[in-house]
Order: sequence, then C-alpha cells, then structure tokens
Amino acid sequence: MSSLETLTLLELAHGRPASLAYAKPSPLRGLARSAFRKLAAIGHRSLLLIVLLSVWESAPRLGLIDAVFLPPFSEVIAAGWQLAHTGELYADVTASLLRALSGFLISVVLIIPLGLAVGWYARLGSLLNQFIEICRNTAPLALLPVFILLLGIGELSKVSMVVYSCAWPLLLNTIAAVKQVDPLLIKSARTMGATPQQLFRKVILPAALPTIFVGIRLASAAAMLVLVASEMVGAKAGLGYLIINSQYSFLIPQMYFGILGITVIGLTFNAVLEALERRFMRWKAPAAV
Repeated sequence: MSSLETLTLLELAHGRPASLAYAKPSPLRGLARSAFRKLAAIGHRSLLLIVLLSVWESAPRLGLIDAVFLPPFSEVIAAGWQLAHTGELYADVTASLLRALSGFLISVVLIIPLGLAVGWYARLGSLLNQFIEICRNTAPLALLPVFILLLGIGELSKVSMVVYSCAWPLLLNTIAAVKQVDPLLIKSARTMGATPQQLFRKVILPAALPTIFVGIRLASAAAMLVLVASEMVGAKAGLGYLIINSQYSFLIPQMYFGILGITVIGLTFNAVLEALERRFMRWKAPAAV
C-alpha cells in the first residue's frame, strides 16, 4: 500500500486529516484550559459572595431597602476610594494594624510558652487553674473601662486589651494540645532514651501544633473584635474610630466601608495563619475529601 493510500485510510478512520491526528496539543490551548478551570473554581467558591453583593447593590436601588441606611455597594466602595484619596484611610488602617499586630504577637510570644508549661507540669496547672477560670470567664469588653482608667486612652490600653483578649484562646488551646498528646508516643520516646529536651522538641511540640494553631486563629479574631471596640471608645485614628465617627456624622457609606475594612483585615490574618500552618505542618497528611 502506498503512503498516500495509508494517509487516506487514517483520515477516514479519525474523521480528520492524519497530520492533525498526530499533532501535539498547543501549549497555549493547555494554558487557556488551565486558566479557565481555575476561574471556574474561583467562581464556584465565590458564588454566594457574588449573590450577596448583587443583592446589596440592587436592593437599595430598587427601593426594597432604604438607601439612606443601606447604600448600594458601589457607593460604599466610592466612599472608600474618597477616603483613600484623602489619606485618611491609610492612617486608620495603619493605626489598627499596628495595634492588632502588636498585641497579637506579644500574646503569642508570652502565652504559648506558658500554656506549654501549664499543660506539661501538672502541679503548675493545678496552681493556676482557678485564676485562669476566673479570668477567661471575665469578658474583655467588660474590663475596657478598667483598662482605660488604669492605662489611659493611649496606645498602651488598646494593645493591653488585645493581649488580654488573645491570651485565653491561646492558653486554653495550648494546654489542651499538650494534654491530648498520645501517651504511647511519649512512652515510646522515653523507652528509646529521649532526653526531656528531645521529648519536648520531637514529640510534644509537633503533636500539639495543630491545636495550638486553632488557638492562634481564634486569638486573631478576638484581637480584631476587642480592638474595634476599644477604638470606638477612645481613639483619634483606627477603623473602629472611623466606623463610630462616620455613624455620628451620618456618613453611612464610610461607616460600611470601615466595616468592610475590618472584615478584609480579618480574612487576611486568617489566610496568613493558614499558610503558616501548612508551612510548619508539612508532615501532616491532608484530610480525606
């Protein structure tokens, strides 16, 4: 059979020219398909958010909700753009971030080692148990006037409030993390001659990390909650100040943009902590879907 006849038979079998049947797929086409799949996945995950924003935009314009008290989403974004243009937004965001990060990092550095010690040493845990229970059941916002009276309305009282609010989720989760370590792991390490330092570094800390990170993420949410409340009471800058000042001045779009700013910062904190958790726990097997 000649080469021409062979080519004709291949064309009839595949329904297309044989030269195309054996052609390699275009790299651009593969990239386009990959990008389309990623966009489709993002759209699927964000479908509910898109619907909520669409309702927020359309309901005031259709008269279903009073636009004075709930302006359309586009007006809220326009108000935020105006705040950014004047520089006020930068000052408020910077002030809130510095306070939140300072208090959060101080609490992480101080409280996690304390939680590890309380969880590991039973006598220390029994000594501090009543004090911890009293403090953790005292709402941080109820102590806000006390912090202001003792520390003033400056930065110290706000950072101290953040440290106090972050302390209890961090402490309780760290204590629980240490106590929940499998005793068989500890016994096996001791049987193999591990020193106390090796036991803590190689067994206790890795096994406790997942629960500790849960406490860290809960503490980040508590930090933003208490920070906004403290900025509403006594501050001249910050997103909490922006929200309450906009309410008093009846600048409703700016008020809603301040609330959105708090939400975005909280989501950013959570995303960063999730990335750190994946980085420090690469040994952990992913959960089955």
